[in-house]
Amino acid sequence: MKQYMKLLPVLALGLAMGSCVDDAILPYSVEKPENVAQYEYLKDYNVLKSYIDRSQHPNFKLGLAAAVSDFVKHGVVYETVTTNFDEMTAGNAMKYASIVGDDGTMNFSTVSSFVDEAKAAGITIYGHTLAWHAQQNLTYLNGLIADKEIEVNPSDKEEKQDAYVDYSTFTSYPFYVMGYEPVFENGCLVSRYPGEWYQYFVADQIPTTIGQTYKLTAYIKGSAPGTLNAQFGNWGALVDRPLSFNEDWQEVSVEFDNCQVESSFIVFQPGTFEGDINIKWLKVTHSETPTVEIYTDVLENGEMVVGKPMNNFIVREHGKADVPGTILEGQGPDGKNCISITSISAAENTHDTQFFITSDKVWEAGEQYRISFWYKATAEAPCETQCHTTPGSYFHWAMLPANPTFTTEWKHYETISTIPAEAAGKGMQTIAFNLNADKENGHTYYFADIHWETVEKGNTIPLTPEEKKDTLTWAMNNWVEGMMKATGGYVTAWDVVNEAISGGGDNGEGFYPLQSASNVSADDANNNFYWQDYLGNEDYVRIVVAAARKYYADNGGTEPLKLFINDYNLESWWDGNKKAQSLVHWIEKWEADGVTKIDGIGTQMHVSYILNERVLL
Repeated sequence: MKQYMKLLPVLALGLAMGSCVDDAILPYSVEKPENVAQYEYLKDYNVLKSYIDRSQHPNFKLGLAAAVSDFVKHGVVYETVTTNFDEMTAGNAMKYASIVGDDGTMNFSTVSSFVDEAKAAGITIYGHTLAWHAQQNLTYLNGLIADKEIEVNPSDKEEKQDAYVDYSTFTSYPFYVMGYEPVFENGCLVSRYPGEWYQYFVADQIPTTIGQTYKLTAYIKGSAPGTLNAQFGNWGALVDRPLSFNEDWQEVSVEFDNCQVESSFIVFQPGTFEGDINIKWLKVTHSETPTVEIYTDVLENGEMVVGKPMNNFIVREHGKADVPGTILEGQGPDGKNCISITSISAAENTHDTQFFITSDKVWEAGEQYRISFWYKATAEAPCETQCHTTPGSYFHWAMLPANPTFTTEWKHYETISTIPAEAAGKGMQTIAFNLNADKENGHTYYFADIHWETVEKGNTIPLTPEEKKDTLTWAMNNWVEGMMKATGGYVTAWDVVNEAISGGGDNGEGFYPLQSASNVSADDANNNFYWQDYLGNEDYVRIVVAAARKYYADNGGTEPLKLFINDYNLESWWDGNKKAQSLVHWIEKWEADGVTKIDGIGTQMHVSYILNERVLL
């Protein structure tokens, strides 16, 4: 009360005129809360960047990672960054998934705003990251390399029926009633103007596919010419199209693009049409590319190109170890490459000399396949074919429907057949050719241009590895160009590629390979997009580096551009620093083209200081 009197003397005088009042403030103290007091020592420190001796380290930058959405608000994060640091890295705002939509459109507005704010505050930006396997838009990227529809003349497309409603079979209205119920007369669905706006179902529970275009066709007439509104889809995902009719029976069709549901209905809305509408039948269709037979080769290097693996073609000559076939350049038909196998004379068994065509694919009994190859021998001779699992693991005496007979002239063999029933559950991978069917005489046998293909019916075909690489190279260039336009040359340092090195395995040279969908967990493979699996281990980084340097310069970049390869666990001691050594090895490979230049290594360090090394035991 005494304090109120001091704060409000006019009020106090009005209440107690002429009284004697003690208005002294009583002694009262409050201790600071512990969570505040424990940080009081910070008042003794200056801002962090002031502790850097710029005379000794003029190029040293102290940076902080923060959310761009917080920075641009000019609140606590903005003050923390601009007061204490020289540089900022965006948390997620500059990553692929934050910018690229499912349809491939890119929205760089947040990046542009961030650059403007940082530039105005005198804060530089460290870019993170141009290329990474995580935080990618999988819908868009996987869609780019999805199987493509086989190109045919539009007039050759087949119309597939999804629903047909014959109203002559109806005696009562079977659909949901929306205030008005049509009747069935003379084999037709008949609607009559009820005196107010009206609508009704004409079909329901039509199986549809998301993204497909559907055509509605109705055999319809009216008591007068008119137009109704046709709705197709389902609640919350309806498409409207006008459907016109006249006084004569006619088939009228409308199309509905890009269906968004898996079960659809059709509603007719005559609205205020003042007349009768008669419908005999209605159907829903969509067009498809006719199915064709699609052949996919399961063998690598059937053309026997020098320098490429020959592991699918194994030679077993009597008394010798199994080896991949040796390529004979230009000695096949029409100058093709080929391989040879020489049989012995006076053989005990027809399989004393064998040639194996083996695939990584495990075939199932009854699977259809196509096989083709060129063949000849130094003399006319028969052969036998068998089913094996891996080369030499025999389980059935017959494979091809007709075994080739060799002559001294090149002949072409091709057949479509099915894997024998005896292969069920065996893990069949190999066709064996027994080349001592002529036991008495030894011959040299030749094979060229071998292809063993799966046979499937469909209307799409996978992109070739070359097509996928070309498509994704374009996508990577498009992304990097967009980012460099948005940053306008202001960002002069980037993690150009992030976390490329795996943490185990061997690339064949004693170093860790790159991360790949083939050497990570199933969850990682499903949730990430490994560009290097399509662009190639060496071209992946080269493509990104080249794009970064080109589009940086094209969009106002004048300062030297610094590009870093960023990774984690580079400081690890448990593998003898093998990850760091592997990264250096890969950088040497990437730079071996004489064009690609990596400026440095970025590391995410998780450092432990251990006083007693026995703790590690």
